[in-house]
Amino acid sequence: MKMSDKGIEWLKGLEGSVKVNGKHVIYDDATGKPVPAGVLLPVGATIGYGHLVKPGEDFSAGLTEQQATKLLQQDLQATYNTINEQISADAISNMTQSQYDALVSLVFNIGAGSAAPQNRNRGLYQSTVRKYLNDNKYKSNIYPNLEDAWRAFRNGGILDGRRDAEWRLYNNADYTGY
Repeated sequence: MKMSDKGIEWLKGLEGSVKVNGKHVIYDDATGKPVPAGVLLPVGATIGYGHLVKPGEDFSAGLTEQQATKLLQQDLQATYNTINEQISADAISNMTQSQYDALVSLVFNIGAGSAAPQNRNRGLYQSTVRKYLNDNKYKSNIYPNLEDAWRAFRNGGILDGRRDAEWRLYNNADYTGY
């Protein structure tokens, strides 16, 4: 399964981007401000729709909208792989397209995670979301249902709007965003 075209457009709205003179430019994800040319890239330097700039990548010329969309689609492949590895095939096959689109947005944002106890970004792997999706009889003392587990990824309230939008999409097929 892949994210729908409607879902990709919806995700672009959640991720946001920074453009200068019609081109996507590198920006500091923490501040949303463009990074001037020639300046050392900050941790979290981003371009397009949520692409974290990796060492050796050169985006000094910026990106067109088509290039930014293509980069997002490439980045989403790792998210699809994570979902396929961590969520049972039965759970995925029982999802509607809007539920899958919402899950892709969540995992794109929180990451894959790992079993390592020192992993500060617990991501999907250590999440109660994964446990609920894989086992419809699962019960948590901390998050009594899937919605509460989903909304727990708020990052001190910074991501409230995003989690609310994802849950509306998951629960009601509502692609309106924030």
